[in-house]
Amino acid sequence: MSLTYTTGSLVAARGREWVVLPESAADMLVLRPLGGGEDDIAAVFPAFEEVRPAEFAAPSPADLGDQRAAGLLRTALRIGFRSGAGPFRSLASIAVEPRAYQLVPLLMALRQRTVRLLISDDVGIGKTVEAGLIAKELLAQGEATRLAVLCSPALAEQWQGELREKFGIDAELVLASTVSRLERGLELGQSLFDKHPFTIISTDFIKSTRHREDFLRHCPGLVIVDEAHTCVAADDPAQGGGSSATSQLRYELLRKVAADADRHLLLLTATPHSGKESAFRNLLGLVRPELATVDLESAAGRAKLAEHFVARKRADVRDYLTKEDGLADDSLAERTAFPSDRWTKDEPYKLTPAYRALLDDAIAYARDRVERAGEQGRREARIAWWSVIALLRSMVSSPAAAAQTLKTRSESAAARTAHEADLLGAPVAADSADNDRLEGMDVAPGAAETEEAGARLLELAQRADQLVGPAGDAKLKALTGHLKKLLAEGYHPIVFCRYIPTADYLAEQLDGKLGRKTKIAAVTGTLSPQQRLERIEQLAAEAAEEGGDPAVRRVLIATDCLSEGVNLQHHFDAVVHYDLAWNPTRHDQREGRVDRYGQKRDQVRVITMYGEDNGIDGKVLEVLFKKHRQIKKDLGISVSVPDETASGVTDAVVEWLLLHGRQGSQESLFEMDGHQESFDRIEREWTSAADREKTSRSKYAQRAIHPEEVAREVAAVRAALGGAEEVRGFALEALRDLDALVRTAPSSGRDGSGDFTAQVGGTPAGLRDALAATLGNRLVEEDREIPFRTTPAIGRGEAALVRTDPAIGALASYVLDSALDVNALGPRPARRCGVVTTDAVSIRTTLLLVRYRFHLTLPSRTGERQLVAEDARLLAYQGVPARARWLDDDAATALLAARATANTHELAARNAISRDLDGLPDLAAHLTEYGTRLAAELDASHRRVRRANEEIVRGLKVVPQEPADVLGVYVYLPQQPVSLSSGAEA
Repeated sequence: MSLTYTTGSLVAARGREWVVLPESAADMLVLRPLGGGEDDIAAVFPAFEEVRPAEFAAPSPADLGDQRAAGLLRTALRIGFRSGAGPFRSLASIAVEPRAYQLVPLLMALRQRTVRLLISDDVGIGKTVEAGLIAKELLAQGEATRLAVLCSPALAEQWQGELREKFGIDAELVLASTVSRLERGLELGQSLFDKHPFTIISTDFIKSTRHREDFLRHCPGLVIVDEAHTCVAADDPAQGGGSSATSQLRYELLRKVAADADRHLLLLTATPHSGKESAFRNLLGLVRPELATVDLESAAGRAKLAEHFVARKRADVRDYLTKEDGLADDSLAERTAFPSDRWTKDEPYKLTPAYRALLDDAIAYARDRVERAGEQGRREARIAWWSVIALLRSMVSSPAAAAQTLKTRSESAAARTAHEADLLGAPVAADSADNDRLEGMDVAPGAAETEEAGARLLELAQRADQLVGPAGDAKLKALTGHLKKLLAEGYHPIVFCRYIPTADYLAEQLDGKLGRKTKIAAVTGTLSPQQRLERIEQLAAEAAEEGGDPAVRRVLIATDCLSEGVNLQHHFDAVVHYDLAWNPTRHDQREGRVDRYGQKRDQVRVITMYGEDNGIDGKVLEVLFKKHRQIKKDLGISVSVPDETASGVTDAVVEWLLLHGRQGSQESLFEMDGHQESFDRIEREWTSAADREKTSRSKYAQRAIHPEEVAREVAAVRAALGGAEEVRGFALEALRDLDALVRTAPSSGRDGSGDFTAQVGGTPAGLRDALAATLGNRLVEEDREIPFRTTPAIGRGEAALVRTDPAIGALASYVLDSALDVNALGPRPARRCGVVTTDAVSIRTTLLLVRYRFHLTLPSRTGERQLVAEDARLLAYQGVPARARWLDDDAATALLAARATANTHELAARNAISRDLDGLPDLAAHLTEYGTRLAAELDASHRRVRRANEEIVRGLKVVPQEPADVLGVYVYLPQQPVSLSSGAEA
């Protein structure tokens, strides 16, 4: 006869203990190991496997630990929790410790029946993490079962890695390069969006009508759109309307996606406004149709927007949850380690005489070509214009790029009309602020249009080839000096170039010139997005293989294929703009790859190289960059420079150059007939855009969630899961007790804050195996030092001192398992019992470590969901169990810091602990009452977080499972006997 097990009860099977989950049936039990997570769930059939009721055994009085046993066991238990009972179901199971400010979008989301958010935090704050938190939470709660991320193809692999490594979401890449393979695995009539519940979809892929319609028919209930501003455009041509066909396709797609009122939609962009009011309104209309027309000048309109829009600068979140935010104290204050500032410097160089002569001849050819083409008609004039720009840009980039351009046919030469010439020539010659146009744009453009021109250009190309190397190329020589200085000061720079030939040229020329221990690699558009990331990781791995030698440096040469989206802050901390972009927004994108959250350097260095005598760079720097930097200084944020504004300036620069040559005065640029009015208009438009952005930031600032609300939830999360200081203390003590060789950083004391390293060669084999699986076999087998970092910004072979780091999880699992197994071999840092004589108490006091289980009923749009969750609490009482006087939670927690001030005789210790263990039945009523009270607090917390969602609040239930598990019992004896009153005993 088989037994029936209730949800939440304990059973023993397969040599361990499990919790019975709600999905169980009479003939099949769905079980989760105690303290385990979703990945550990298993199905057991009682008819074929032995399953029996299990009761959590009481601690043994013969297995006593020292004064640290309680704290180590408690932390090991909490680190292992993957199914906490609080309102945030996912926080215990993710591999990232979110900053407090990153919980704000999550709190906003949980107050909406259908989540619709525009997340517009500044570059580097962590929008991907914020979106991942919401996605993981909706999936954990059953509010969503399928997810799609729409992003540019260059960012697809990065999104895949972020979701998998940080949030445990294994998403399939749906790219132009993978779709054939994916479709081969489909059944007849099946959509790949049905087969794969989690997908990351390239915006290039979705251009296809067939794929676009298939996606719309099978669109998931949760969609994240990265760089959402590229999917809308201004309606007013004066504001940059007349959007590209690609933007229009995306906008129509998103309108159809957003049309389903029950679909969750997250739009991410750091530039929602950029001075274009109608584009901003179109973006808001995707979030909620009524937001497209709501009166944002009214308080009611702004309040409506605040429910769906969050936009913060770094300054808003650098110091968060402080008294300045309206809190009573700074006990929960959190400082986020963004780089404090960018050290920037413009470094000029002068051309060598031979290079000056080559450039002068090229300008003369360009002048002649434009004049002759202007006489032949509009089409010929536009073809010549783009060919000339390509020629001049390549000339000032490098001899390699110049030679390539001079030998290559112009892209616009095949144009049949002037308009077509503009469409073909503009993308390869200009620097668009639209990051979606970056792919394939680092190929050196062509300048040859006719056979007659080709012969003249070939002669120039031969001269360019002769200028290769530092003798003929002063720009290369200057770069070498700048890099040597950066490397000497400990920096790892990225050198950004405009063209592939320039990047390859620099990598070849710099090889062996920057020191024997400097590793150099080049990443260009010739590599696929995935290969680019692999090349970067390979460069980092080569440096790591030097055994942590502080003299080893990394230098990455890259084109703008890496200037947007790819996170490089873990490996690099300086940027050199070798080629001056013709739009300052591109420089912001480049610098944003390293100047972001997770950067270890407090100061990122930026060097902008420009040719002071090439006739182009100095004027672009003066007109465009000076204004851009002033606006950024005034606002504290960067205002994107519209493409039409940048093009207007650079067109004028080229016209001036063709008329006056390299030696024309700076003033003549502004005195050209017909251009002064144009420059004045550009100045007015840019200033107006900056003013609108400033107004937008202040008027629409995040006010839906007050810092007090965030502080309350952060305190609850830390109480349930622990904080960084607790994790660090646990790791230090546990590793030392397990015979690891630990070295703390010079700036930190033995038990202070700071990084440390550990060699684990002397630890038990079980721990070594677990660490090797997360950190790498070679690191453990060769007994190398493993760095444990207080920052989540870690490199290969390092561990972060956060509860969700895999190495910390492996350590906690070993400590917990060895504490529960009295027969475990080797050192056991944590024990389930302990007796300490201390001056921290004046009356005999007992501390209990208790594990509670709760049944949660969480209604959602898809129906009720039954869950079993766990929580660990410390309870303490004075006296003997039969007449216990219970202390409050703070007093119980304070006992963890008590230290022995006198020895305790072994026999006396056993007698003392046995008295409390024998009296555990007398404590059952209080433990039950505490569990009921805790369930009520959890119920209130769930309702508070979801207070705006009446449907979910109405059906919520939290019921404690009895009995609670007493994991640990620890007795604290006063150092000197005292007389007792009120029934307490010494």
